[in-house]
Amino acid sequence: MPGKPRQKKSQEKQSEPRRGKQHPIRIVPMHPGAAVTAAAAAPQLTYRNGPLLTAVQVFTVFWGSWWKQAANSGVMTNMNQFFDDILSSALIDQLGEYSVPGETIGHGSRVGTTVITSPEPGASVQDSAIQNLIQQEISAGTLPATNANTLYFVFLPDGVQVVQSGGASCQVFCGYHDSFGSNVYYAVMPYPGCAGCTGGLAAFDALTSTTSHELCEAITDPIPGQGWYDDNNGEIGDICAWKTRKLGSYIVQLEWSNRAGACV
Repeated sequence: MPGKPRQKKSQEKQSEPRRGKQHPIRIVPMHPGAAVTAAAAAPQLTYRNGPLLTAVQVFTVFWGSWWKQAANSGVMTNMNQFFDDILSSALIDQLGEYSVPGETIGHGSRVGTTVITSPEPGASVQDSAIQNLIQQEISAGTLPATNANTLYFVFLPDGVQVVQSGGASCQVFCGYHDSFGSNVYYAVMPYPGCAGCTGGLAAFDALTSTTSHELCEAITDPIPGQGWYDDNNGEIGDICAWKTRKLGSYIVQLEWSNRAGACV
């Protein structure tokens, strides 16, 4: 998801970054530790008449030469395989309850991947720089032109801090999604290099968990706060942050189901 009137996220919402009082939650919050605070009100996502990603087309972007190093390239390969497997899995099937007339949420696909090494991201990256990179690479043809289902997933190297809405990765959040321009949808996944973003999991498992969080939120609320949203609790993943399960060989996060009235 974990941004909205707003998330992503801080599951105790860890001084969430906000641009205003009504800015939606869009982040994956830091792991809260042993004590998880109950939601202030009974969760209930309501549809705000915005777009949904009914057949999401994920394009993965690995920013930095770090990803080309032999020790790290396997993570990139495995994350691409994760998308190939998860986008046609039961995780996506369960999102079907959030379909609306004329927009039926179904399986998606990974449509490509790239490694960008120029410019290098540096030690700290602003969200605005990530938006600029996406737009420049679309214009250059490195990234596909956006359509109603395009979702760019940007992965950062270990040790690179991402700053968004005044908060920083490994301090306030572990990932987020958002939109800019003419409905350009994207998610940003810093590498989980701190205890608050691994939550006791192995780094790859933490990355698949937080990625699944943002994926499901981007599908059901691509413009944070304009799709399926809860004013008190945030998006579909925020309500269930850091509650995980095994799906095939992957760790994924549970997501809120209005139908079940629970994280499933």
